[in-house]
Amino acid sequence: MVGRPRTIDRETVLDAAQTVAARDGAAYMTLEAVATEAGISKASVLYDYKNKQALMKAVIERRIAAEDARIEEIQNRLGPNEPNAAIRARLIAESRELSDEDRAVALSLCASVAGDTDLRAPVREMMARRVARVRDTSENPRGAMLAFLAIEGLKALEWLSLYEWPSDERRKLMFEIHWLVDQKPEQIPCDEATDSI
Repeated sequence: MVGRPRTIDRETVLDAAQTVAARDGAAYMTLEAVATEAGISKASVLYDYKNKQALMKAVIERRIAAEDARIEEIQNRLGPNEPNAAIRARLIAESRELSDEDRAVALSLCASVAGDTDLRAPVREMMARRVARVRDTSENPRGAMLAFLAIEGLKALEWLSLYEWPSDERRKLMFEIHWLVDQKPEQIPCDEATDSI
């Protein structure tokens, strides 16, 4: 006998989980709250996600996949002849300012990732892929890596709501981070660089 077909879209559940995490904080998110937000029963949430951690991991993996797809789309638009396409696409992707909703979701997800090794795993894998891609595809890998570190630092301050750049200043910073891509810091002897610190 064939079981009843599922009518609950997994994306609906993940959307609801993201909304609840942003509103209440990931630490206070419950499967009941997610079910209520989605307009479904808790059993429907449990059908795909056996516990809160599995649900949070799915939310994180979906956000990573969406961001990776967005960066890849930008890179494809830059074309195969664009030098430093991987880092340029990353910088273009981050040129938009965060909305309040983006910031709330990011802050909530960062908090849950910080306290859970299993939830941190997909983020670590994403970062390892991005670092390798920038390193392996850039004409000036050191300059590109400095640009990568600069954008990650800027985004971390924004995600954690530690600092909000005025729009004009943020645009200038983004321009200067793009400039870093073409620099060649490997031409500075390491001893000389560390002596000046």
